[in-house]
Amino acid sequence: MTEQRVDQGAGGTILFDAARAPQVDADWFSPHRWRESGALRSQPGGRGGVAIIDTPAGEAVLRHYRRGGMVARLFGDRYLFTGGDRTRSAREFRLLAELSRQGLPVPAPIASRYVREGLRYSADLITAFIPGAATLAERLADGALNAALAGRVGATIARFHRAGAWHADLNAHNILVQGSDTYLIDFDRGRLRRPSAGWRHANLARLKRSLVKLGAREAAGDTFDAEWWPALMEHYERTLRE
Repeated sequence: MTEQRVDQGAGGTILFDAARAPQVDADWFSPHRWRESGALRSQPGGRGGVAIIDTPAGEAVLRHYRRGGMVARLFGDRYLFTGGDRTRSAREFRLLAELSRQGLPVPAPIASRYVREGLRYSADLITAFIPGAATLAERLADGALNAALAGRVGATIARFHRAGAWHADLNAHNILVQGSDTYLIDFDRGRLRRPSAGWRHANLARLKRSLVKLGAREAAGDTFDAEWWPALMEHYERTLRE
């Protein structure tokens, strides 16, 4: 990746991969602009503020950072500014670049932006779109989750953990399945840290709670605890030792 930085004044400060997009400006972060040009493919609802866009760098996902829970009522999409390199968008952009450089399956970062307003800022991130992919939650819902897929998910997570990549919210919505490939997405607040059994097991426990909450036990009966989760852990442990 060739990181470039440009200050757009009121349009914010932008980081982008010049190897993918020779120039990026504030319009790249406006769903309205993409809609005007007929390049906005979809804009699902929900807290993430995600839009699928057709850019000069190819199909991409534009995500606006938004808070959740009670704090959203107070601050909405604004975060405390403590320095440009410490913004959520810059950190995730650079983390994805490093994970991609290591050959880990993440969506490639294209551009990020933060717009400062006094002591607070808003932020956006653009990453490459992974065509034909569905979340693990969707695979569970359509009956496609089985022991084989669970094993592939376990092996993928182990590759990240082996590299010290901690995902702050490892759940079934943040794992993409594309054919025989699996990806981790949404590394907001994620970071590289010293490998430790403690945080690795906490990551896996969070994923298991997510699957159970989504109805994996009801969908599979005894198979979830007897086959699916053991397969995930078996492939996880095996890959972690490689």
